Amino acid sequence: MRTRTLYMGMIAALIVVVGLVGCSKKPPPGEIIPPPEVTPSEMPQTERVPGDETAPPGSAAEDAALQIEDVFYEFDKYALTARARDTLTRDADVLLANPGMRLLIEGHCDERGTREYNLALADRRARASRDFLVAYGIDASRLETISYGEERPFVLGSTESAWSKNRRAHFVVRQ
Repeated sequence: MRTRTLYMGMIAALIVVVGLVGCSKKPPPGEIIPPPEVTPSEMPQTERVPGDETAPPGSAAEDAALQIEDVFYEFDKYALTARARDTLTRDADVLLANPGMRLLIEGHCDERGTREYNLALADRRARASRDFLVAYGIDASRLETISYGEERPFVLGSTESAWSKNRRAHFVVRQ
């Protein structure tokens, strides 16, 4: 009887182990299908937060909101590249032309690194974008930052193409 219980316990443990290994969330790197290429202008806006006022469809404010572009970062960095500064300059010009427009600047990272590290890095990315806009002349009270780290990827996958689209400051226009 004792031997039977021991065997049953070992079989149950084997089933659990096989189940965990067989149900891993990420396929082996060789089996990953690269995501389709997406341009920054195709990036979706983040869901509305209840209570936020947004521009009505087809309004001048909505047209201005569509001109705001995200900023992308290099791996493990939050320094603004020349391309990022050009993008932020265009964004600042839109904000200056629309004084009622406010932004939520979301900091994002790719999946590499610990959760805590990515939250801190994403926060520095969001703040770097905000600081540039403030230095350009945008009132800081119009800008809010939040860090999502790796929690809200734009593109799923473990490829450089996917990671490069997830290392970003994403701008959500609020009216």
